[in-house]
Amino acid sequence: MRLIFAGTPAVAIPSLDAIAASGHELLAVVTRPDAPAGRGRRLVRSPAGAWADERGIEVLTPEKPRDPAFQERLRELAPDCVPVVAYGALVPPTALEIPKHGWVNLHFSLLPAWRGAAPVQHAVLHGDEVTGASVFELEAGLDTGPVYGTLTDQIRFTDTSGNLLERLAVEGAGLLVAVLDAIEAGTARAHTQPADGVTFAPKLTVEDARIRWDDPAFAVDRRIRACTPAPGAWTTLRDERLKLGPVRPIANAPHLQPGELLVERKQVLVGTATTPVSLGEVRAAGKKPMSATDWARGMRIEAGERLS
Repeated sequence: MRLIFAGTPAVAIPSLDAIAASGHELLAVVTRPDAPAGRGRRLVRSPAGAWADERGIEVLTPEKPRDPAFQERLRELAPDCVPVVAYGALVPPTALEIPKHGWVNLHFSLLPAWRGAAPVQHAVLHGDEVTGASVFELEAGLDTGPVYGTLTDQIRFTDTSGNLLERLAVEGAGLLVAVLDAIEAGTARAHTQPADGVTFAPKLTVEDARIRWDDPAFAVDRRIRACTPAPGAWTTLRDERLKLGPVRPIANAPHLQPGELLVERKQVLVGTATTPVSLGEVRAAGKKPMSATDWARGMRIEAGERLS
């Protein structure tokens, strides 16, 4: 089939690679406009756009998909289908109607669970044991379209949102191409999503990433892993913000009050509502990441000090 791909971040690259290796023809890539990045705030191409630039493939960067000039270019290119992975903008019905087989979206959850912008983060945050990916037909509603196919994956107790999303992106790329192949062959069948089991996954905010030390240890662990790498879990000590990497709940440890620090020779413990957790990587404001023991040694933590 003649395809135009819509996607923006690095998580879209495995699907672009899979489509490029398939028998389908990639006409162009639609991505979000170049955005300022780095200290100099220079305009930088999205990962999906850069991938297309390297291969001499046309890149379309409409401010909004409803722009008439963008939709006219879609009609000129006449794609049979538009596969989508993390494009980052709502597509209006006038654009959805242009390809013969519509827009087909790879979403990183088992729909109808976790519709929205941050499905992987919410799956980790809420302690789901199983997640997956779904390929569905894009329509005007938020991730409400009929589903062509799914795959499942276990959430491991060490998974962060970052590495789980990377894994699903690779696995999901194969699913997306398989669905495109089936659409071309006329064998694809999309099934309406069930009305039960709908949950929503809005983007996690910086405040969502603040650690609640009066939560149980398992909830502290989940929040930190859900917010790694973005927006980055954080707490405060001595009125200074401190970013934390994944922690490890410790079953046999001294009792500590929520947020209370205990510096041992080989680990730094923090109290929660249940058992303490052992800190992993720590990043103080303006500093490079370091191990918790190195950080505590430099801070000279006093007995009874607490994170808040």
